[in-house]
Amino acid sequence: MKTAYKLINSEMRTHNGFQWELGKWYETTGKGDLCSFDWLYFYDDPLVGMFMNPAYANIENPRLFRVELKGKVWDDHEAKYGYSHARLIEELPVPQISPVQRVRFAILCVKEVYKGKKWNEWANNWLSRKDQTINAAWSTKYNFYTICTPHTTNAATAAEIAFYAARIVLSAAESVFYAARSATSAAESAAIAFYATKSKKIDLIRIARKAMEE
Repeated sequence: MKTAYKLINSEMRTHNGFQWELGKWYETTGKGDLCSFDWLYFYDDPLVGMFMNPAYANIENPRLFRVELKGKVWDDHEAKYGYSHARLIEELPVPQISPVQRVRFAILCVKEVYKGKKWNEWANNWLSRKDQTINAAWSTKYNFYTICTPHTTNAATAAEIAFYAARIVLSAAESVFYAARSATSAAESAAIAFYATKSKKIDLIRIARKAMEE
């Protein structure tokens, strides 16, 4: 029997008010779309769930549970999983992730699929802390628009969004509102990067742990 992780709101509810109880088995048909009531979806790793939450379920102040799974399964490219049978078995501490760590996660995901030279130079400098200034981001963004034509591929779109996430963190690190915006932008960038190519799987668990090495 598989174990995975689930994010739920403070009232033990998820999508469209679906109510959960600790220890109770829930069953769905496992026939329709992953984001419908036909599936119950989960993450393989708590950190991945927390990093991707703003782009997927967007649960505010989520609670984290370990779950037991069985029945039909839908593997969504290893980003998340749908199961037809599940129950919550244990509540766990919620990992605390900073806005900067969210941007690191986004950049690391994009680097897996986007090979534009100028963008990767900026990304490497940002990750190494060699240059995390707003001027560097704007300068690279100008080159990105004029040379790399960002709207031609999903990977380039993800790279563009990563700029915004980094710029938000740099310009308003103490603002709760902008911290939330950076979380959403970073998660969207990571999600787009993840689905940008079907020929290569991105190890999100490895990247999530590396992103925490701030």
